[in-house]
Amino acid sequence: MYSLAFSVLFVGFLIFTLILRFWLANRHVRHVLANRAAVPAEFAASIPLAAHQKAADYTVAKTKFGLASLLFSSIVLVGFTLLGGLQWLAAALLPLTGPGMKYQIALLAAFAAVSGLLDLPFDWYRQFVLEERFGFNKMTPGLWLADMVKGVLLGAAIGLPLVWVVLTLMDKTGPLWWLYAWLVWSGFQLLMMVLFPTVIAPLFNKFSPLEDASLKSRIEGLMQRVGFASKGLFVMDGSKRSAHGNAYFSGFGANKRIVFFDTLLERLAPQEIEAVLAHELGHFKLKHIIKRIAVMFAVSLGFLALLGYLKTRTWFYAGLGVDPLLASDAMALILFMLVLPIFTFVLSPLTSISSRKHEFEADAFAATHTDARDLVSALVKMYEDNASTLTPDPLHSAFYDSHPPASVRIRQLNLAAP
Repeated sequence: MYSLAFSVLFVGFLIFTLILRFWLANRHVRHVLANRAAVPAEFAASIPLAAHQKAADYTVAKTKFGLASLLFSSIVLVGFTLLGGLQWLAAALLPLTGPGMKYQIALLAAFAAVSGLLDLPFDWYRQFVLEERFGFNKMTPGLWLADMVKGVLLGAAIGLPLVWVVLTLMDKTGPLWWLYAWLVWSGFQLLMMVLFPTVIAPLFNKFSPLEDASLKSRIEGLMQRVGFASKGLFVMDGSKRSAHGNAYFSGFGANKRIVFFDTLLERLAPQEIEAVLAHELGHFKLKHIIKRIAVMFAVSLGFLALLGYLKTRTWFYAGLGVDPLLASDAMALILFMLVLPIFTFVLSPLTSISSRKHEFEADAFAATHTDARDLVSALVKMYEDNASTLTPDPLHSAFYDSHPPASVRIRQLNLAAP
């Protein structure tokens, strides 16, 4: 009875989420196309019509591609669950490995491999058709393949030991396993923040010290004014893969480093680069990073506690197409990861609201320590270069966009300009 009710609930949420996401996407496409013929008045002097129309076409193409990906992933989700895909995979592996840890790790690895293979055609299309059509792709098939292989090997090297620890905790530490697993997961996340800049990121990109002495002096002056200590200023060869540009800082504690895409340095003037960096430093100085980490840890604790409850319920497995006799900790992890996004999508605007608040605060911080007009001109160039639409549908944006719409953000900055 409970398993049937959960199946109905799952299907109901899946259909509701699909309808909502398709409706939002169609709203977005219609809104963007309705505003394609003219550049918004506040951008008319700085963005050519051709660039505005390219952004509209790029946005529409990405949105339609996203719908195709969504439909396919939903079919795969049903195939894994209600149509018995995971049941078949578990039944096929069990005789080969026998019960125990080897079986559970094999099940997780096989699920990851099948999911990755199913995603490959979409990854290829996104890179070599969609991005290529709009002039953003700089990646060769060889580099794409090399990145994929390195990603798989890195994921196995890091993920398999972590999975083993979590599964051991689930099996050996009793009803509060989820608390111990959360402590391990939180420590792992902090460790990755430390290792990412110096160990992981260099496996995929080349990082060179910033050589422009004038720009370096300007940036160091900004860091001194705001009280930010960094392990160095680096330029990343982003142009090897994409024409998109950005700047960020990564790392944790004393291991922080500031990174500029080479495409960004080529496009922006020194004072604009300084303003963009001031925005990024604003996130740090206003403790947005710490707040986001705290929220992430709190949410993960809640979800792990929920999983601790669900993994002991036979209706959880049966309701998702898996015979409870094949229930295992690994199966519980897979099912939970599969269905959680379906039940939580409606909460997306809550995340967007918090993120947008932080973006406004970081903009205000940048306007305090640099000229707001420099950040405005930098943002306009970045919107143009990245083909970001200036006219998103407000409701679609509320669900999906972590940053405020361009017009709202720049209007706010103009109020702060002298």
